[in-house]
Amino acid sequence: MKGKSRILEEYEVNPHTLMLKPIEYGAKTFTEIIEMEDIILSPFKPMDILKKSCEFFGSSYQGRKDGTKELTGISYKAPIMLNPQMSMFLFPTTSPVKSECIWISHSHVTSYSAAENGQTSVTFQNRESHLIPISYSSFENQMLRTSNLRIAYSQRVSEMESKYTMKSFYLKNKTNA
Repeated sequence: MKGKSRILEEYEVNPHTLMLKPIEYGAKTFTEIIEMEDIILSPFKPMDILKKSCEFFGSSYQGRKDGTKELTGISYKAPIMLNPQMSMFLFPTTSPVKSECIWISHSHVTSYSAAENGQTSVTFQNRESHLIPISYSSFENQMLRTSNLRIAYSQRVSEMESKYTMKSFYLKNKTNA
């Protein structure tokens, strides 16, 4: 079990981040950041942390969202590629403009099942389970949409690699002829 959470002013989503969960802290919305081996409290909202993390990795949240739409056509409750090289793909549990929106790291989810009251029990790679206020079918849909984003991105990279590998092969053989 993880120890007591600590408060951090500065935080970027990283490969250890499992979930960004809003929590009420007095009259403010803070974020409970669940990591593989840690729980961190941030005085910022999940969306603020996500936006700052996008900027940390060289884009804006809107740019990442636009990229998702370009690759998959998804624009509502869109998953985002925070850093594809590090397998950092996150998806929202509801509309990101809603204060109760939780962001889940796709690559850390190992299993999920329907739970009581329309919730979903999600088990992460660290073997911890969390009850998430989202229906099983909506959670499954978000998992599939994020998988589609990952596949679409990988296909684009493969197409590009293959295109330029063939071009290099052609140019090399042309100069050697």
